[in-house]
Amino acid sequence: MTTRLFIDLERCRECDQCTAKCNYFYHPENQGVLFLREKAEMALTCRHCEEAPCVKACPVEALEKQPDGTLKRYNLRCVSCKTCCFACPFGVLLPELVPYKTSMCDYCLDRLPEGKMPLCVETCPELAIQYGAIEPIPEKHWFLVNEYLVVHRIPWNAAEMKEK
Repeated sequence: MTTRLFIDLERCRECDQCTAKCNYFYHPENQGVLFLREKAEMALTCRHCEEAPCVKACPVEALEKQPDGTLKRYNLRCVSCKTCCFACPFGVLLPELVPYKTSMCDYCLDRLPEGKMPLCVETCPELAIQYGAIEPIPEKHWFLVNEYLVVHRIPWNAAEMKEK
């Protein structure tokens, strides 16, 4: 089994404000959890609209629909005007996940060889972030976002629940 970060988006959304700390070397005031949430939300919660009103609404062309239907935000273009959030007909692009100052996550790969857990895992008061031998389990609504991240989220429609 592969060791990965696991984020429970359902539990994470209960927080008013994320207080989990981040250890990203190049940006000491980084909020890597927000970066991970943005990545997860755009991959799993976004409805992947055919016409993508959020992409069309962006005045600086910072959003792009990828061939697989997911959204990609070009952080160096984004001015955090939140127009995409207001254009989303389903309200799933959350304004707090479109910050002006970009954060990153390196999955604390430098801490792991030292036997330390990722800092966000150690400091998340809601225990919404975990680390371990975690595999995607569609029946439990655990989905693989990338090789380092598995996310729990409840599907947004009954058809999606049946196909998973």
